[in-house]
Amino acid sequence: MISGFLAGSDDNFLPIPGGKVLVVDDEPRLCESLLLLLSIRGFDNHVCTSGAEAISILEQESFDAILLDLNLPDISGLEIMDRINAANIRTPVIIVSGEGSINSAIKALRSGVYDYVRKPYEPEELLKTVENAIYKTKLEKAHQTIHTKLEHSRNLYRYLIDSAPDFIYTLDQDGFFNFVNDRCEQLLGYTRDELLGQHYSFIVYEEDIDRARFVFNERRADTRTQINIELRLKCKNSVTKFKHFEATFVTIVLKSKGLYIESDIEPFLGTYGVARDISDRKRVEEAINYQAYHDALTDLPNRVLFKDRLGLAIAQSERERDHFAVMFVDLDRFKWVNDTLGHHMGDELLKMVSARLKKCLRKGDTLARIGGDEFTLLLPKIQDDNDARLTADKILKQLNKPFSLMGHEVFISASIGVAIFPEHGDTVEMLLKSADIAMYHVKWEGKNGVLFYDSEMNVIFHRKLSLENDLRRALDRMDQFVLHYQPQVDIGLSKIVGLEVLVRWLHPEQGLISPAEFIPLAEETGLITKITELIFGQACRQFRIWKDMGFNDVKMGVNFSPKDIERADFVQLIMQGLDQWDLSPDTLDMEITESIVMGDLENTVRKLKELCVHGVQVSVDDFGTCYSSLGYLKKFPLHTIKIDKSFVHDIQGGTKDIPIVSAITAIAHGFKMRLIAEGVETCEQMKVLQAEGCGIMQGFLFSRPVTSEEATDLLIHQQRLFHRSGVQNQA
Repeated sequence: MISGFLAGSDDNFLPIPGGKVLVVDDEPRLCESLLLLLSIRGFDNHVCTSGAEAISILEQESFDAILLDLNLPDISGLEIMDRINAANIRTPVIIVSGEGSINSAIKALRSGVYDYVRKPYEPEELLKTVENAIYKTKLEKAHQTIHTKLEHSRNLYRYLIDSAPDFIYTLDQDGFFNFVNDRCEQLLGYTRDELLGQHYSFIVYEEDIDRARFVFNERRADTRTQINIELRLKCKNSVTKFKHFEATFVTIVLKSKGLYIESDIEPFLGTYGVARDISDRKRVEEAINYQAYHDALTDLPNRVLFKDRLGLAIAQSERERDHFAVMFVDLDRFKWVNDTLGHHMGDELLKMVSARLKKCLRKGDTLARIGGDEFTLLLPKIQDDNDARLTADKILKQLNKPFSLMGHEVFISASIGVAIFPEHGDTVEMLLKSADIAMYHVKWEGKNGVLFYDSEMNVIFHRKLSLENDLRRALDRMDQFVLHYQPQVDIGLSKIVGLEVLVRWLHPEQGLISPAEFIPLAEETGLITKITELIFGQACRQFRIWKDMGFNDVKMGVNFSPKDIERADFVQLIMQGLDQWDLSPDTLDMEITESIVMGDLENTVRKLKELCVHGVQVSVDDFGTCYSSLGYLKKFPLHTIKIDKSFVHDIQGGTKDIPIVSAITAIAHGFKMRLIAEGVETCEQMKVLQAEGCGIMQGFLFSRPVTSEEATDLLIHQQRLFHRSGVQNQA
């Protein structure tokens, strides 16, 4: 046997038993002996007696070994080998032939046969050769399978490495890249070839080089390795097929460890690392952090950031011994915009207000929205209070300009409180509280103004706070409010033609509280609507009594605030009150102020017109003191103009120089409206007003506001009222 070396001399060699064997021989007795021999060893045998038959079977079936005779009747064994080789059949072929020529053996071996066995053969020798051939074939198949699996595993590993979302690399002992995956181009814009051979510092952001040195030079391979170190890697300034790199760097989190082999010379191979792109996460974190310190609607700093900057300003001012101002800005009538135009319009208004406020800032000032319609300002390094006042005046001027909201022209104003460091506080909370208190004093004094904090404001503030609580309790009890009535007299007729209804608060501890003190507070807190309901209900009941006494022509003058008219059920409330006491609508003289033009004009005009259709009269009170406009006189359904007492007081010593009174009188006559003068206290004032064409007046000259009992007495004895005031003698 030529290839016996495959078995070696090891007696313990155990070939794999069994297999499928094709015997090709034309000698029947030899075939029979071969089949018997092979069957004993458990082989599955097939026999062919010609070359053509063998080729046909090989084209259809596969075998583990072929026993082939060289001398066949139709085709030689060597020609069959050529056919097998041409068909790329990998089955081992063992020549079993009686051909004794060495040339035949050489030709056979050159054609690719596994071994050459001469006839007659030793059975054990033949069986060992067959078993070795099959064993070798199976080893080759197993090797090929392992090789295929290894190649697949290598391709899969490479695919996973290149498809990984992380940048994976290895460095040599000196820190130069010797492997990078494809993620490097997607992440940084560099191709694999551009990075291989480069030092790691080539892609590290300059400011992070020192930190990168430790992680890129990591030599530890155990649990002490550095994990999740944040670094910034530079992007290539180019456009790749993946993306345009607008940013100059990306933020990554890096973990690495040393690579080693078992060697006595140089076991350290380099560093293996994985870098994950956390740029999106950092941007999200920055966005979340920004939102935590900024107002989402206006993009201004919020309360948290403002207090932080205020704290820094305090520390800096203490070091440099300078001053700064804190402003508390609260929008007047913003709630009305939300309630009438909707919250969407309210949000738009806040954006517009923010834009206007920014125009009033100096460089270095901080503007913040701390909630709702409240803004705060920090004005560092002011020379004196005048610097803060100039900024506050700019704000008021900007906010007094009309705002256009979806075709609506809206007017607002602001109440501004100012606190100065360190005079008004030396902590964040004290300064904000001082500015807040000053702002509330502006509200109480009529809004649309600016006040600097004063220590006396604390006393007033606490009084106001206590007064508000008492007012709420009084409205719950409903027994502390009393109505007074002031006559409106027609000088020419010497007759009371109307009674203005005025409310007084009889406080259980403080006694009678003036409306000038609690009405602004009620409007600020929204309690005015409850007070109006109370006044209107009691007045209707009292006028029903007077109607039953025969005083049918006396008008009932009731003041209504803009907040009352803003109520959705305002018209229903008025008509139900009149119907409940069976009063004719023309009994009511509804008094409104010029400030009503600051509200929702369309809805206000609609409601007033609806009431006028029923017969209700409308008067404009304090005319000339606020937003006088001929335009709104034409738009509103007005019946009466009331001359404010401040203009009446200007009439002294019978002077004729009263241009404002003359103008108001001319306007009333021009619009064919009634004219009533308020605050008439002297006969001289009465005569001048009468000469100007104003025949209806009210004031202390005729009567102070009186209780319902006293008013009844005045109605019964009207002539006594005119004699007492000397009106008839002056007429």
